[in-house]
Amino acid sequence: MNPIIAVHDLHKSFRAPLPAPEGPFRGLRTLMSRQYTSKEAVCGVSFAVKPGEFVGYIGPNGAGKSTTIKMLAGILHPSSGEVRIDGLNPHRERRRVARRLGVLFGQRTQLWWDLPVRDSYDILAAMYGMDPVRQAARVSELADLLQLGEFMDTPVRKLSLGQRMRADLAAALLHDPDILFLDEPTIGLDVVAKRSIRDYLRSINAELGKTLLLTTHDMDDIEQLCSRVIVINRGTLGFDGSTSELRRRIGLPTIIRVTYRHTPSLPSHMDVDDAALRLTAVEGRAVTAECNRDELSAMEALRMLERFGDIEDVHMEEPHFEDVIHTLY
Repeated sequence: MNPIIAVHDLHKSFRAPLPAPEGPFRGLRTLMSRQYTSKEAVCGVSFAVKPGEFVGYIGPNGAGKSTTIKMLAGILHPSSGEVRIDGLNPHRERRRVARRLGVLFGQRTQLWWDLPVRDSYDILAAMYGMDPVRQAARVSELADLLQLGEFMDTPVRKLSLGQRMRADLAAALLHDPDILFLDEPTIGLDVVAKRSIRDYLRSINAELGKTLLLTTHDMDDIEQLCSRVIVINRGTLGFDGSTSELRRRIGLPTIIRVTYRHTPSLPSHMDVDDAALRLTAVEGRAVTAECNRDELSAMEALRMLERFGDIEDVHMEEPHFEDVIHTLY
């Protein structure tokens, strides 16, 4: 299957002014002979996304995420390298690419602040050249999917943040694009609104077959939604694979908390014979251990812990995905 998004050896540099040297006439010297330095925001990034994939594109602040997305959307021109959106160059064929793209920025809205939501959709539909019949059908479909009916005639400025995000998501999907770029779609939302947006994004991907590229700092978004994660840091790619592969690569241990029926007979030292299992805490009948799941299965770890007494209760905890990402950064 040919990729719907293809990026090859992408670079983007920006010029930044250098501070003028101290001394008299500093302002005049700055005006007449300003000096600049070059900063590379994206350095040799390459990846491909197949139709229907839900990909998380993550990294710390300043890593190059937004710069990459803007180059994919045709907003910025790369310094070098190549981008293809469904086979098209977004910088030379921007109008054709725009019809295949939907873009949602969590901190910016594409709706008109003082107009009702419905009127914003009318304006966007006219911009995309949609005929009235298709527009009405599409708005009705999205209103049902995203539950917009209760505020379709409400001015955007009066919407809650969760309602506005749903309205913005419908705006990005109005022209039925094949690809959706999402930049922080759950930022600032409460727990209920986040769950709602995640459910909608999941259904758009699974039921409508849309290809989604998501940038976010909320690791729950990545773990719950994305089948694949791409990590960028200092402008270069550090990882490209599934979330489970990322966990294995980082190698953070599984935490096993065991409660024994009676006080366990533990060795004098905290290490068990197998280096893949390490005792980290003992409190009465409760023992905490760290297990390397690449070297030892959960059942093997429990059999080793049974040497110390009869087990009454077991609690296992995988490392939080946020801890995994923090280690990679």
